[in-house]
Amino acid sequence: MTSKYQKIAILHDYQNVALKFGDWTLIEKHTSITVFNDTLHSKDDLAKRLEPFTIICTMRERTKFIAYLLKSLPNLKPLTTTGMRNLSIDIRAANTQGVTVSGTDGAGAVTVEHTCALILGLTRHIAEEDRNAKASGVW
Repeated sequence: MTSKYQKIAILHDYQNVALKFGDWTLIEKHTSITVFNDTLHSKDDLAKRLEPFTIICTMRERTKFIAYLLKSLPNLKPLTTTGMRNLSIDIRAANTQGVTVSGTDGAGAVTVEHTCALILGLTRHIAEEDRNAKASGVW
């Protein structure tokens, strides 16, 4: 069975986690997925790389999806991004090209929560106390 969306590109997965954090089995039956860990800065090289893809999932704001690039991607239909806001996507230009832009909702203020945890850890000497407790043999 051939799907209308045959090629998916996942951009900026420098940690190699995109295919680990979701179940892609059903999608892989009908499409091919290509993960790119690097970022191309040449507009022409980028357009050439992404031209065959019908779906692009971008994980960061490194690639600027401006009108020039979007016009160079005639096969592109959905463009997804992690998060609900990605300042590197020209949504008007995407919509003019017939590209639907969507994002994913987050699990809260993760950066803020992590920062608070680090501050608490430093002020309460959590790592040091953990090492001391483990070194004492009590654990």
